[in-house]
Amino acid sequence: MFVEQKKDELLPYFIESTRIKSDTEIFIKLEGVDTKEKTFPLLQKQAWLPEEEFAKFAGKSAPIALVGYHVVHDGTDLGEILEIIEMPHQLLGRIVVNGKDALIPMHEETLLKVDKKKKEVHVQLPEGLLDIYM
Repeated sequence: MFVEQKKDELLPYFIESTRIKSDTEIFIKLEGVDTKEKTFPLLQKQAWLPEEEFAKFAGKSAPIALVGYHVVHDGTDLGEILEIIEMPHQLLGRIVVNGKDALIPMHEETLLKVDKKKKEVHVQLPEGLLDIYM
């Protein structure tokens, strides 16, 4: 696992153990980080994990597991989900449309189906939402 200590400076850490707290949170024990004081420099930092390692730790039904899936609206592939943003009342998937970041709502009103085999998230977006990004 890599932790961004400063802008564009990733330092490697080895995962000693993990424990699932909930379907959206996980505890990670890092080698060499064995006191409360040693955790302070790691707080509020971006963490990066190779995709194959991520798959071992993420719950299959956790929203973060949708990263890498493609958003499909009216039969058109809009792009790959690059990030899941959890808001108080909904999830947003960040994709890139025409070179711009686009936030796609993923809640019961817009989400039609998730095809795990094809790695697709089918949505029915509100009229005009995509026009903002075109």
